[in-house]
Amino acid sequence: MRIKFVFHYLGLLIAILGFFMLLPLAWSLYYREPDSLAFAISMGVSVGSGWLLWRLTPVGEGRLSRREAIMLVAGGWILASAFGTLPYILMGTFPSYLDAYFEAMSGFTTTGATVLASIESQPHGILLWRSLTQWLGGMGIITLFVALFPIFGIGAAHLVEAEMPGPQAERLTARFRDTAKALWLLYLGFSILEFISLWVARMPVFDALAITFSTMPTGGFTPTSLSIGAYNSLFIEGIIIFLHDGSRIKK
Repeated sequence: MRIKFVFHYLGLLIAILGFFMLLPLAWSLYYREPDSLAFAISMGVSVGSGWLLWRLTPVGEGRLSRREAIMLVAGGWILASAFGTLPYILMGTFPSYLDAYFEAMSGFTTTGATVLASIESQPHGILLWRSLTQWLGGMGIITLFVALFPIFGIGAAHLVEAEMPGPQAERLTARFRDTAKALWLLYLGFSILEFISLWVARMPVFDALAITFSTMPTGGFTPTSLSIGAYNSLFIEGIIIFLHDGSRIKK
């Protein structure tokens, strides 16, 4: 097994994950909240570490073996959660690293369990990052990179099998690149539809974005302790229920 090959693309995964921190960073800057520095540092560490690992393990073009694909998927989930804890740690959101890691892993795996005691007291950037981890995990982080891997000249059929085991994976691997891109476009389209619908229903823009990121992966993180009940709107509840169930059918 080519360990360097695995670490090379794990570095790429970490770096791209770091760029997603730009969105909560933008919101924290907009609200002039203290978590902006935490996200700037987290983004720098993630992108820098990922780029360094990617550069220090150069590889040529090639196809992933089944064992390498399993290593890449397992390492991807573990490292994504590890780097996903950085904003929580730097902001002191949780009393321990284990709590922060649990929250990040719960987000990326769309489990929806939380150890966050007071949700409304958290900065907007932290709340958006919680929801964004679920959105990224909803379609599978690895599936996103499968769609991007052809740009870097890597064959990843086994990666799809490792991320989506079973008969479904066997049907998808024949055209995994097109399938991954199509799934993410559909996922993005549903997300845009929900965000616009919630905004039309007079939900605050930030809340609409955060809840969209949680609804599509059917995760459950929301920016309020009362969840969607905080908005006291049958229209909003109907939109969320409809698209929540629709996303389950899509899956």
